[in-house]
Amino acid sequence: MNAPVKYVYAFAEGSRDLAELLGGKGAGLAEMTRLGLPVPPGFTVTTEACKVYLATGEEPPELAVEAAAALAALERAMGRTLGAPDDPLLVSVRSGARFSMPGMMETILDIGLNDRSVIGLAKASGQERFAWDSYRRLIQMFGRTVMGVDGGLFEQAIAAHKARRGTTDDHDLGTGELVALTEEFKDVIRRETGEDFPQDPADQLARAIRAVFDSWNGERARVYRRREHIPEDLGTAVNVQAMVFGNLGPDSGTGVTFTRDPATGRRGMYGDYLPDAQGEDVVAGVRDALPLSSLKSIDPRSYVELRDHLHTLEDHYRDLCDVEFTVERGTLWILQTRVGKRTAEAAFRIAHDLRADGTISADEALVRVDGTELTRLMFPRFATTDADVPIAHGVPASPGAAVGAVVFDSAEAVRRAATGQKTVLVRRETTPDDLPGMIAAEAVLTSRGGKTSHAAVVARGMGKVCVCGAEGLAVDPVARRFTTADGVVVREGDIVSVDGTAGTVHQGALRLTASEVGRALEHGTVTGSLTRAVLGALAHADSVRRLEVRANADTPQDAARARALGAQGIGLCRTEHMFLGERRSLVEAMILARDDEAREKALAALLPLQREDFTGILKAMDGLPVTIRLLDPPLHEFLPDRTELAVRIASRANPDPHERALLHAVERMHEQNPMLGLRGVRLGLAVPGLMAMQVRAVAEAVIRRLREGGDPRAEIMIPLVATVEELRLARAETERVLAEVAAETGTPLALPIGTMIELPRAALTAGRIAEAADFFSFGTNDLTQTTWGLSRDDAEASFFPLYLNKGVFPASPFETIDQEGVGRLVELAAQAGRGVNPRLETGVCGEHGGDPDSIHFFHRAGLDYVSCSPFRIPAARLEAGRAAVADRTGNSDSR
Repeated sequence: MNAPVKYVYAFAEGSRDLAELLGGKGAGLAEMTRLGLPVPPGFTVTTEACKVYLATGEEPPELAVEAAAALAALERAMGRTLGAPDDPLLVSVRSGARFSMPGMMETILDIGLNDRSVIGLAKASGQERFAWDSYRRLIQMFGRTVMGVDGGLFEQAIAAHKARRGTTDDHDLGTGELVALTEEFKDVIRRETGEDFPQDPADQLARAIRAVFDSWNGERARVYRRREHIPEDLGTAVNVQAMVFGNLGPDSGTGVTFTRDPATGRRGMYGDYLPDAQGEDVVAGVRDALPLSSLKSIDPRSYVELRDHLHTLEDHYRDLCDVEFTVERGTLWILQTRVGKRTAEAAFRIAHDLRADGTISADEALVRVDGTELTRLMFPRFATTDADVPIAHGVPASPGAAVGAVVFDSAEAVRRAATGQKTVLVRRETTPDDLPGMIAAEAVLTSRGGKTSHAAVVARGMGKVCVCGAEGLAVDPVARRFTTADGVVVREGDIVSVDGTAGTVHQGALRLTASEVGRALEHGTVTGSLTRAVLGALAHADSVRRLEVRANADTPQDAARARALGAQGIGLCRTEHMFLGERRSLVEAMILARDDEAREKALAALLPLQREDFTGILKAMDGLPVTIRLLDPPLHEFLPDRTELAVRIASRANPDPHERALLHAVERMHEQNPMLGLRGVRLGLAVPGLMAMQVRAVAEAVIRRLREGGDPRAEIMIPLVATVEELRLARAETERVLAEVAAETGTPLALPIGTMIELPRAALTAGRIAEAADFFSFGTNDLTQTTWGLSRDDAEASFFPLYLNKGVFPASPFETIDQEGVGRLVELAAQAGRGVNPRLETGVCGEHGGDPDSIHFFHRAGLDYVSCSPFRIPAARLEAGRAAVADRTGNSDSR
């Protein structure tokens, strides 16, 4: 008989090992309680309860009983009763999913207040204003979150009272105004919903828990999960915690702090403190917080206690910790901790420092960084000069360089991004509703808030450039402009440059320069702590990875750059790129040839050009494998556009005979679906001499490099094979030409000959194909198209956004390998091929070879290498190392 499911855990019953059940926040509260930190007591409703609710629309029957028992225990611990008329116990209700989703789900504070208990709270605290401020906050949060009232209606009421008072700060409203505001809020709820604000504290709590469950499927939570690739079926836990108050006067306050700088990774306490405030005020950025160091002079004892608790937490978690705290009349309380979000720069520095001081192992340090973060560090930075005077300064919340047109709301950012325009989202402060705009924009700029504001936390998590708290900016979203302290007016659509590293804003588009990390990766030079951290992580990745990393490169210049970035060869050299530009006319001549002699003449003209190309690439990759793919695309791609050519001919009184011949060739070679037509191996077998010319060019380039004292390692790849008979025919022709060149030069040639697996039939018959192949290279771009039965260009331009929004695709299958479909074909083909030919080499040459998630899959599938564009090589090296560590430890991410 199965043990009954437990849906509620007191903080003292849990631990960080139960994060999947208790959510990240609940697990953190439980762990801090176990460590003896001053945590206000409470309990957590598990993610399992949420899953039941989302699946059935009803809470589990046991939940009400367990929650009532947990609340009774909390009341006993606090010596107060929820919502009692005198000295009431109040609780907060907060969401807490397995993975951090800052601001994406709901929080409700001050549960338990009603028309009677607000009077008791005023008497018990001795502060009438505080009590009514807390009550109006509860009604505002509850009305919006639980009862579905438009939050703007509450904001309008607040704005009207502040306007009458002549202030912009909620803090300036007096007790009488807060009492009046509370009644207005209740009227708004009654008018909008047809019901009164609930006075029963137990009813408030039950409805608040249900609202947090519902918020898991809120639009902004869904958008965030899609952006961060968080599974949809995890659900959220709910944390019910005794309220402590930072808004009880100057000896109280609230703050958010990090054990290290989340933007740079430097050691030390970094954060914000807001006296006489509740925690939501800091995160929202509605009031400008003080630097955390100010707490040292305001309340020295609390500052020292906080510093000690931060040391305890970082030592325990062995990582950067993000901590929320409240000081209530001189008493420090820790409200939350989690492993903090950080920028890419901070991630590498922190991992390196913790490894250097022996806190974590080299493997753990490698797991804590990733290829996506490394790629961000390779982006260019601004090359500022003395003439580039900033128009504004703020907090450098998330580093990087971004240029874009200024926009003032999320919808405009999304609209412009859809047209391909880069934007900078400018707000006074952001809210979770701004998430779509933050995703669409290149950078976020706010006039309020600090490193712990919503804008900063979310931007860092997404790797977006962000400058917060640019206090000199007067942002006017209605007039669609902002004005700087010096009177400079910037209107919507104007171009600005945002430097998230320096915290500056500049008019116009600044010049970009290569990043410090990019230069270090290409030249191997250490220029500071960041490059030392990056190169150290890569060195360890290279020492543990099993997968080789090769490059997709078609020119000697690309090959040389790829090698400098750590490529171990070329996995895909596309020969069609060598037929463009001025050489296109020679391809036209080959296509228009009326007899063998004319065609052979055109091919003979192409031969030395191809030979030079291959010689340069083999020289750049001397001693490393170079896989050369024979011509793949259909020949009509080298001819002019049919419509343009027809119009040109029709518009002339005496059409050019050559253009007439070209039009005839275009019409003769036109295909309804060229991707599935005369291309790849079919082209090599159907066009006499084409394959032979390319193979001879490769062979002669190899001979030339050998005579120059080089170590050329060319491999010949036959594309688009669907059956072993095609490969045998192509192989026979290839071996004939190689033998011919060997006989002519007196130099033996033994070049590996393999094929590109890019059709489902090839994958399913790989055992037969391996009989004639020395290697398989999976062309996952076309394999994805042919497996899914769609054209990438057409699909991405039409229904792909809909499919992503509806969750049909968790991510584009052209960016991350479809493991269930395309990935399964890769696994089957590799296994079947090696069953016939144990020495068969297998690799990936589609751009999936540079995608972090895909690299982990290819490692697990047992492939020998991945190949990607040169820029992605460092990230691919890092991910190949992380995949090896994950395989060994069973843990892909320790954060």
